[in-house]
Amino acid sequence: MSTRPYEPRCAPRPDRAARTDRSGRSGHDRDHERDRDRDHHHDRARRTGRSAPPRPRPAAAVTVPLAGADWLASADRRPRAVHALWAEDPMAGVVLPCGTVFDVIDAPALFGRALLDRLWAAPGPGSGPVAVVRGRLLLFAAPGTAQRLPALLRWEEWTRQGRLAPPLLCYGTGDAVTVPPLFAPPEGAEPGPPASRWLVAPESRHPWLPGADALLWACVRAVRATARSAVLPTPEGP
Repeated sequence: MSTRPYEPRCAPRPDRAARTDRSGRSGHDRDHERDRDRDHHHDRARRTGRSAPPRPRPAAAVTVPLAGADWLASADRRPRAVHALWAEDPMAGVVLPCGTVFDVIDAPALFGRALLDRLWAAPGPGSGPVAVVRGRLLLFAAPGTAQRLPALLRWEEWTRQGRLAPPLLCYGTGDAVTVPPLFAPPEGAEPGPPASRWLVAPESRHPWLPGADALLWACVRAVRATARSAVLPTPEGP
């Protein structure tokens, strides 16, 4: 099975580093400034209480760019070894530790979709990277979220919501998750959607990640929306 070639990003590519704009800035400088501006925007939104603009809904097939692969590999103590694994087989899943670069919130597929609807719809803050692994959604969150979110959910009496509020698995320090391959499989290679794939791929070396407060906000509104739809009368047939 043929796959797209993969270049491990162990050092800046010469053509990228040498490319400058009229102000003399290189491609790496522009990437850094874009990441800095995005982080500043989200910090300002949190300070002022205003929400960051929602992220657009992703396409069905998502590819992780090299900058996103750099960010994922940085979670491991040996990022070059992770890049070497991907260079050998870009379609392989890789196990990465949580707690330093990111935490992961694991939700059932249906409820996870409801969470994403709340995060992406105005006035939601948007989401970080999101993956599907074996029928469950993995939401990548800011480090520390796995420790804070369960306590916030207990405060909201999450377990009393019944079937509308399924238990969430929170992976933080000491845990590890398997991330999907960098590339989607070739079209027609599998009869249905791949069991492990990216819905929202990391696109930079410093992607924005939601914290416990943003995910609690989305959880509560997802349950309320589900409860409202459950009590709406169904239209009678002819």
